[in-house]
Amino acid sequence: MSGHERSFPAAGFLLAVGSAASFALSGTFASALMSAGWSAGAAATARISLAALVLAIPTAIVMRGRWVLAWRARGPLLLFGLLAVAGCQLAFFIAVEFIPPSLALLIEFMGPVLLVFWTWARTRIRPTGLTFLGAGIAVLGLLAISGIGSGQELNPIGILFALIAAIGNAAYYATGADGDHGIPPLPFVGLGLAVGSVTLIAVSAVHVLPFTVTATAATIAEKAVSPLMVVAGLVLISTVLSYVLGVAAARRLGAVMSAFTGYSEALFGIFWPIVLLGFVPSGLQWLGAALIVAGVVVVKLGELRRVRPAPAIAADRVSQ
Repeated sequence: MSGHERSFPAAGFLLAVGSAASFALSGTFASALMSAGWSAGAAATARISLAALVLAIPTAIVMRGRWVLAWRARGPLLLFGLLAVAGCQLAFFIAVEFIPPSLALLIEFMGPVLLVFWTWARTRIRPTGLTFLGAGIAVLGLLAISGIGSGQELNPIGILFALIAAIGNAAYYATGADGDHGIPPLPFVGLGLAVGSVTLIAVSAVHVLPFTVTATAATIAEKAVSPLMVVAGLVLISTVLSYVLGVAAARRLGAVMSAFTGYSEALFGIFWPIVLLGFVPSGLQWLGAALIVAGVVVVKLGELRRVRPAPAIAADRVSQ
């Protein structure tokens, strides 16, 4: 990761929030398609495959004369495409067959928490108490927004696949934050989506997921919309834009901070239904939104405290 990318944290936060806002629209687009008769597998495959096609030419232009970088970065690219893109999508769709979507999404959003422990194990640097506190506050916020009640069914198969989706979520931020291979965010996403696309097409071909596409008009904001327009929104806004912004944000903020900022997707999960559907959130959901924001702030304070001692130590050595 270059110092230039790390030197603009405010830009990183704006990119992360933009990514979360566009990601959050995917639920609206996908739900509209599935209400019109599309299967979840078809929506996911179309989303990733068409996004890979959109980015194919820009990726080829940026990578011209630099394809050796892609070969050297084959590990992160395969991890991003197989786990963060295809694996996360597949695991989530399988999970919602056994448990409610709200519960599956909550478990998938445990990815940033898993990332904290993975970073701890990899670097041997223990996160600060503030980081743990912020993670706990943010998780409570997600719990409040999800509307999960005590009567939800806890099917172990659904829980297992939701946890796999959480691992994919963590892999998205971990691989996206790594810029040491020298591949810029746009072609990195383009190549990763290509890997994910091939995987999803192969899985659909062997009928692991039902693949059904219809020409029936979809409904968004109580208006009939061509399914082609909905697919275009899902691909261009909630996939191409969201993934590129997300990886660019991770390069600037680092994996952990960008992951927790990604929790703002849940906030936009409230915002977009208000704008598009006239939905009024409950008091508990507003409380959850406030807790997520507070949690992200506390995590940031914890990250600042963790990196602060190094300059002090260096100054002590100079003074001696």
